[in-house]
Amino acid sequence: MSAIGFERHDHAGCIDDAMRQAESRCKADKLQFTPMRRRVFEILLEAHRAFGAYDILEVLVQDGHAAQPPTVYRALDFLLKAGLIHRIERLNAYAACALLDEHGHGAHDHVPAFLICRHCRSVAEAEGDLTISGLAEAAAATGFLVERQVVEAEGLCPACRKDPAAAEVAA
Repeated sequence: MSAIGFERHDHAGCIDDAMRQAESRCKADKLQFTPMRRRVFEILLEAHRAFGAYDILEVLVQDGHAAQPPTVYRALDFLLKAGLIHRIERLNAYAACALLDEHGHGAHDHVPAFLICRHCRSVAEAEGDLTISGLAEAAAATGFLVERQVVEAEGLCPACRKDPAAAEVAA
């Protein structure tokens, strides 16, 4: 299993690829990828960390947008439904999907698995053999239908593990 988000990489290329993939997805699905939706997605891509709606609103205001909370929540709702972002339950925040393919689709039949740094709020999306099938089979045996499953693990990212202040909080 590997995690996308903590390793060093070409971040500008990462953002460009994700934006192209999102545009492809929206075009193929005939979804309107408006400038506001695009900017909210860019904000989530820029730092590989989880952002709350009001964090996003603050960035938009700094950008000069006259955005209000409903504008941000509508954009987030669109991006969630399009499969371009995930909601990080533990943080009541959102992060861009790191597992988009070249057509802008999230990995099929994958359970989002997030590694969340409790110190800097960076988020890595893990990929591997996590699938919905195991839990779905167990649930089906009881007549329960699984509609959504999220795995979240909280700890310290590699950078914060080296930071004495972050390690001190862990003790």
